[in-house]
Order: sequence, then structure tokens, then C-alpha cells
Amino acid sequence: DENGHENKRLKRDADEEDAEDQNKKSPKRKIVLLMAYSGKGYHGMQRNVGSSQFKTIEDDLVSALVQSGCIPENHGEDMKKMSFQRCARTDKGVSAAGQIVSLKVRLIDDILEKINNHLPSHIRILGLKRVTGGFNSKNKCDARTYSYMLPTFAFAHKDHDVQEEVYRLDRETLEKVNKLLACYKGTHNFHNFTSQKGPRDPSAKRYIMEMYCGEPFVREGVEFAVIKVKGQSFMMHQIRKMIGLVIAIVKGYAAESIIERSWGEEKVDVPKAPGLGLVLERVHFEKYNRRFGNDGLHEPLEWTEEEEKIAVFKEQYIYPTIINTEREEKSMANWLNTLSIHDFNSSAVGMQANNKNSKNSSDLEGSDGCDDDSD
Repeated sequence: DENGHENKRLKRDADEEDAEDQNKKSPKRKIVLLMAYSGKGYHGMQRNVGSSQFKTIEDDLVSALVQSGCIPENHGEDMKKMSFQRCARTDKGVSAAGQIVSLKVRLIDDILEKINNHLPSHIRILGLKRVTGGFNSKNKCDARTYSYMLPTFAFAHKDHDVQEEVYRLDRETLEKVNKLLACYKGTHNFHNFTSQKGPRDPSAKRYIMEMYCGEPFVREGVEFAVIKVKGQSFMMHQIRKMIGLVIAIVKGYAAESIIERSWGEEKVDVPKAPGLGLVLERVHFEKYNRRFGNDGLHEPLEWTEEEEKIAVFKEQYIYPTIINTEREEKSMANWLNTLSIHDFNSSAVGMQANNKNSKNSSDLEGSDGCDDDSD
């Protein structure tokens, strides 16, 4: 009996020593992971502990981190223990090609391969870099770039009878779209482009660095284009409303002067384009890179070597999902039919009724949420 207990104790001690050795070999380090995912079928990026019926991207990520041995199981239950922080909080249905999360993990061998082995194919970890101990991916991020992919028939004038599959965007209309998108550049008061922010709320002021629509291209017989927007940070629904207003102007529902008017104090009825098509493209760490990128200890947070993997992922998982969902659910076509019920000339009067009417049809897929006040 005594021998049996002794043997068990020795075995337990040996197992504990092995575990300690393993932990010494792979101590915890602060890293960032470059993530790409298709957001369809998920209730956004951020984990909702206790709401397991709403599946999020982080649910699958944390599960893969635990199963691969990067983090202990209790870190999965309490994410603060691994100092976890996502850079941008993408909402329901929204995809990402360049999301960044920071966390402390054990740097095990073949870490990326092991994590990816436990993830579904539509979520991939494409890169990993070591960062400073106090790094926080949300606080250190100084800009975010989103893209919005849409069928170009969205820009066809309301008075023209348009067949969606044969519509092609002409040069003159594309130039008009880009002239309007360029109006957003700089710092403006975007209180009309989100909910629950008054015109005198300082946080409604946002800085947009660039916004433009690229050359159109044909997929599955339908012409699409991609709008890119880079800004310091965005409020909930801001990008979708910025695009929605430009579509309303180009289609002839609203005057160009409405953009300027929307930055004033009066309440302006700004339509919200569908969430389908919105993608977090990349996040920028320019200040961090200047300070630590060339200090000899840390790498700059740039992903030139991963660009090809990002492009392949988009072609394989993100674009086909947007195109197929658009063809099946016609979210853009259905939303365009609601533009006529908006009152682009009035201010606050009668807007609540319009918003009530258009709410169901305009919130089809998701929204852009990026920072603390995006909820």
C-alpha cells in the first residue's frame, strides 16, 4: 500500500516537473495575432460571456487557444488573465481581413499551425509578432481602415429604369461618387451619423483621413465596387450612414448640400446602408512603430509578408460570402427601395416615423463598431 502511494506521489511530482519544464521552455509573452474572418453567422467579434446562444468570433478563437495549449483553460473563462484586447469590435455579420488582437500566450512550437488546426476554415490566424509588455491593441491603434463592397447599381439614378445585372457604372458617376466621398475628409461633427450622440457631444467629432471608391469589377455577372475609408476611429453605424447618404445624393433623392448641413446642430435624416459588404481591412499603429518598431527588440506592426495570405483569404471567404448573400437576399436592392420614404429636406420633424418605417429593412446584416462608444 505504502509503495503504491509512494509510486503515485513520485509520478505526480514527475508530471508536475514536466509541466514546469514545458512552461519554462515556453514562458508567457505578450504578442499580437493578425486575424482574418468571414463574419456571416456570427454575432460580431466580441465574446459575450454567459450568452452562449450568440456565437462570436472570439468564442471560436479562445477555444482554439485553449485546445492548442497556448493558454490555460481558466484564461479562456476569464480573458483578463491573458490581458486580451481586440483592436476593433466588429458587429454582427461584419468580416475582417486584418483584425489585430493582443494577449499573453505560451510561445509553443508551431504556434500558428496549432491554433489554426482548431479553428474553422473561415477564421484564420495569418501572423504573429512579439510586442512590448504593456501593449494594448485597442489603445495603441491610431487609425482603422474599413472597406465596403457594394453592387454598382446602387448608384443608378432613381429616374432611370435599371436592370441590376446589366448595369455598369460610367466614369462620370464614379467621379461624382468620389467627389462626394472626399467631402468627408478632415474633422467633422458626425452626430447625425450615429445614434445617441447630441450635436454638442465632443466625442461626435471624428477625423477621416481618406475615403474613395475604387474601379468597378464584375463578379457572377453583377458589377461591384469597393469603397475604402481610413479614420482615427468610428462610431456605431457611422460608415454605413456616410455611404448611405452619398448613395441617396447620387441617386437623386437628396441635394449635395445635405452633407454640409448634416455637420450642423440640426437633426438630419441620414439613411444607413446595409451591413453586408462592410469589412475591417487593416488597423494602423504608426506611433507605436515609430517608437518601438526599430528599437532592435521589437518588430514594427506591419504585415507586408502576410499581404498575399490576406488577399487569398478575401478571395476565398469574404468576397464570395458578400456576393452570394447579396444575390440571395438582395439586401442592397431592398434597402434602395426604402430611400424614397426618407425626408431629406426636413430636420427633426417627422423623422421618428420615417426611422421606424425604415428600421427593419435597413438593419439587415450588421454594423461597424470600433471603439468604446460604438455600442
